[in-house]
Formats: sequence, structure tokens, C-alpha cells
Amino acid sequence: MPKTPLALVSPTQAAIDTGGADKAPPIYVTQPALPPLEEFIPYLQEIWDNKILTNGGPFHQQLEQALCDYLGVKHLALFSNGTLGLVTALQALRVTGEVITTPYSFVATAHSLLWNGIKPVFADVHPDTLNLDPAKIEAAITPHTTAIMPVHCYGHPCDVDAIQKIADNYNLRVIYDAAHAFGVQDQGGSVLRHGDLSVLSFHATKVFNTFEGGAIICPDAKTKQRIDHLKNFGFVDETTVVAPGINGKMSEINAAFGMLQLQHVDAALARRKSIDATYREALFNVPGIRCLQDAGEQVANHAYFPILVESNYPLSRDALYQKLKENNIYARRYFYPLISEFPMYRGMASAHRENLPAATTAAQKVLCLPIYPALSSESQQRVIDILLAV
Repeated sequence: MPKTPLALVSPTQAAIDTGGADKAPPIYVTQPALPPLEEFIPYLQEIWDNKILTNGGPFHQQLEQALCDYLGVKHLALFSNGTLGLVTALQALRVTGEVITTPYSFVATAHSLLWNGIKPVFADVHPDTLNLDPAKIEAAITPHTTAIMPVHCYGHPCDVDAIQKIADNYNLRVIYDAAHAFGVQDQGGSVLRHGDLSVLSFHATKVFNTFEGGAIICPDAKTKQRIDHLKNFGFVDETTVVAPGINGKMSEINAAFGMLQLQHVDAALARRKSIDATYREALFNVPGIRCLQDAGEQVANHAYFPILVESNYPLSRDALYQKLKENNIYARRYFYPLISEFPMYRGMASAHRENLPAATTAAQKVLCLPIYPALSSESQQRVIDILLAV
């Protein structure tokens, strides 16, 4: 069948039909939310005037309190990045032995365990939420298990009550990798209040970013004090070192940027919600495209927009990924491959695919579509048109 004349189709459809990657600007899966540069200058000027660049300066202290207020938590320790937050959280709770975790995440989740000399034990995810499946957690417990490290994947909360019940029954610690969960709330408030500790990421691609950064949510002042010692080489005062700490401190420039970002984060979250709704409406009845649903959260942050490309869609997931790429749209296969398939993990018994059927299936189907506050309606329509045109 001959193609419809370009004069009779939309500019977006014309670009698709002609493989117009060289004509249309690139669209990436995400883009950092940045405030107007002129708004940051006064913050920099203050840093230049007081000449305090790090070591818990005034912006660092302000941001810790401001984030506690915004997130609805009592204690929070800032870090230079979320991965160091995970590493330090494990140290703070003196976790050893084996930790049950998910294979369906960014590699930092499991890497933080290896860096502490801890053996990751992978358990499968629930096929509907792609979060760690509590039923699989209990089956993975051994005499060497000391903790569980679940991930609130895509910002959708884990089954926190079931996980806590298992932890209580077996006397296990729970550390949540909450890298995706900034601002997410369940019926009782912030999801960050669950477990022994929760760790946030403020990486450039996250809903709230400080260029690089992270934080540990602490249940009490004593725990925060231990974590503050650990992130500053173990120093208590000028001459006293109480632990083999690391340098995980957030700089004043990052903290100042975070203070400015907080002024804009609500607008950014509202725009993400709108983009999410547009995708869902457009893709609702598309055979072979399944949009991941929420997991009972009362307040979502719309950090990602994953779809699952099923067998009845005309293209495979990888073929659709390539089709988008040919049109200058860079979706991402988050999370593929599974952590358990990387060389440092795949020899472990728990990493075998037959142990992880739901995670393996999801990794072969998932594609995260572009979503970020500056994504224009026209750019989003380009993405949608390609999915509908197949």
C-alpha cells in the first residue's frame, strides 16, 4: 500500500514515515530539572562570601531541616551520593552475612552489599509491582541472613507491612533503597519512614536533584549521630575518631542547589503527573502495551514511565526500542539486564534465571518512556505517535 502523501499527515507522522531522526531534536528518557541560572547566583555569592565549602556548613544544615519538613520525616543525614548512603547504612546497622535483595534494580543496590563484604541473595519480584515479592523473601532466608534490602521500584512502594512482618519474625534488619521514592506517600505518610533506614538518591536524573547527592532517613537522633560520624571519617571532634568512617559529605554547593530546587519541586511533580496521565490515556487501549500501575501509594512522584511490551504488540521490546532510537527518541530498558546477570553476581545460586522468573520476564519486556518536567507536549506526542503507528 502506498504511503499517505506527507502533506496530508501530521508533522510528527511525517517525521516517522521518513525516518526523520536528522530533522527532529533528540528526546531522552530523562533530563535534569534546572531552575533559572540567575536564581542560583545569590546562593553561590553567599558561599563565596563565607568561604565555607563543605563539612556541614550552613546550607548543608538548612537543607537537612528543609528536607525533613518537606518529606515529613524527623531525622535525615545528607550524603554526596545515594550509593555512599547505601554503603554507610549497612555499616551503621553493622549488617554482615547475607542480605536478601532484588535483582530488578540499578546495580548500586547490590554493589553496596559487595563493598561491605556482604553476600547478596536475590529473590524474585512480584509481576504486578516489580517490587521484591514478600513470599519469595521468606523462602530465601538462611541461618546467615541478617537483613532485607528492598527497592521501591519506579517510586512505587513495596509491600512494607508484609516485609516488616517477615523481618520481625526472623529478627532481620530492613534497609530500603528508596532512590526512586522522593515525596512518595502511603496512607500513613512518607514511605521513607518504613524499615530501619531508607536511602534516597538526589542524582541529576532524579525527581529532586542536587547534581549529585543522597540522604539516609534516620529513625532517631542517636542513629543520625552515628551516621554523621561514619560519613566524616569517624570524627567526633578535632582529635577523636570513633569509627572507620568514609568521606560521604555533601558539599555546600550541592546543598545550596538543593535549597533552590525545593522551591521548584512541586511544579516539577505536577508536570510529571500531567505527562503520566497523557501517556496512560493515549496507550490505554493499545494491544500489547501494558502500563505499570501504582502500588497503592496515596501520593506518587511519577519518577518513571515504564511500559511492558507484550507478545501481541507488533514489535518486540528491542525492536520498538530501536524504532524510537531511529527517530531520535532515547527510551531506556530499565532494568535490563538484571543485576543477577552481571559477571560478579551470575555465579551465585540465587542469580539463576529459574529462581527469578518474574524479574527475568519483566527485564525482557520493560521500556521506560521519556518523562521529565521540561518534556513538551509536542515531544511527548512524537513518542506516542511512534507507539501508535507500529
